[in-house]
Amino acid sequence: MATDEGDEDIPVLSAYALAALQEFYDEQIAKQECVNTVQEDWQLSQFWYDEETTATLAEECFKESEGNIACISCPTLYAKLSQDSSCKQSRIVLLEYDKRFAIHGEDYVHYDYNAPLDVPDSIKSLGFDLVIADPPFLSEECLTKVSQTIRLLTTNKIILCTGTVMGELAKQILQVEECRNFIPRHRNNLANSFSCYVNYDSALK
Repeated sequence: MATDEGDEDIPVLSAYALAALQEFYDEQIAKQECVNTVQEDWQLSQFWYDEETTATLAEECFKESEGNIACISCPTLYAKLSQDSSCKQSRIVLLEYDKRFAIHGEDYVHYDYNAPLDVPDSIKSLGFDLVIADPPFLSEECLTKVSQTIRLLTTNKIILCTGTVMGELAKQILQVEECRNFIPRHRNNLANSFSCYVNYDSALK
């Protein structure tokens, strides 16, 4: 009986490899479902970005960083970054108080801004090229403590999204400048004016 010799050259995955691949796909689906279904918890001062803001910030992160990226208190942005295949060369870590986002596995770090230096050594040692943060509360105490975490993780690029009322303090303690060409917006409109700040030359400015 004749056989097609070319069939012998077609690679076939082992049962173990197929199971591992399926597990990976299941994890990706679970992460996406988490992002789509987790509702804002206003008691935690959570306000998710709208799609345009998320896309703009993700593009800026990819453009400005060739290394590791830390997201502090901005889980919807983390999800966008981690799902983009162009970021395979980078480690992206989410520091977030809300444990619902532990679905992201080893890249999730439980973070309480009241303990700004309480970050695992394994995370601190990554040497983040860029840190993007969105402090949960518009207060001097919160921004000051989150800024300690930012400085702990990087001496390089910083993106800060916060209420415009915090702008002067942000400039003083992080040496950032307000972006005039970009205004972060949220799925549910906020009464407070919101701004983005960076400490490097950016098209957003």
